[in-house]
Amino acid sequence: MTLIYLVRHGETDWNRERRIQGSTDIPLNDTGRVQAARTGALLARRTWDGIAASPLSRARETAEIIARELGSRGPGVDGIEIIENIAERRYGDAEGLTDRELSMRFPNGTPVPGREHRDDVAARAVPALVQLAERHPGSNLIVTSHGGIIRAVLNAVAPLSPKHHSVPITNGSVHSFRLVDGSLELVAFDDPIEEESIGDGCGDLVDQNGVEGRESS
Repeated sequence: MTLIYLVRHGETDWNRERRIQGSTDIPLNDTGRVQAARTGALLARRTWDGIAASPLSRARETAEIIARELGSRGPGVDGIEIIENIAERRYGDAEGLTDRELSMRFPNGTPVPGREHRDDVAARAVPALVQLAERHPGSNLIVTSHGGIIRAVLNAVAPLSPKHHSVPITNGSVHSFRLVDGSLELVAFDDPIEEESIGDGCGDLVDQNGVEGRESS
């Protein structure tokens, strides 16, 4: 059985300012690097067979920091696989806006030009993760990605699970899945790694992203 641990990247300046990032390539800030290192130290308690990442620099650097932590504390991993289809959800004309700016430019109910529907996000991200798992049968994999991707995957693979709707998707947090009969399944959120990865200063996706805050699913 292949296990995939989806990790949200560390904090960026836009996260801190509560600006919608989406496909805009904003790097980690120093807090984000500390968060990534903390997550790497937690993940180093287990043995891993590989790391993959979104192509956006905030996710890629998170993966690089985690890989360094694994190597400094035990068996490391060789290289980082880049997966284009787990790049963050595109928010179109909302990218770069704060919640206040979003509300002024696009009041509730106003379509945001260029925004990618969450179902379309899942339609590209879930198959990409399944294909990754199938390329590495029986492996334990770390995948660094984004809050919008993790939310879309959760909604796609566990739509009837009420618990995940209230679980914060914070910077550096870990969310685990497994491949069963060609499909992803959610692993229980009570994993000690996931709980410990949520700490002070780790902002939640919904708090940081006004578009996500408007959506209930």
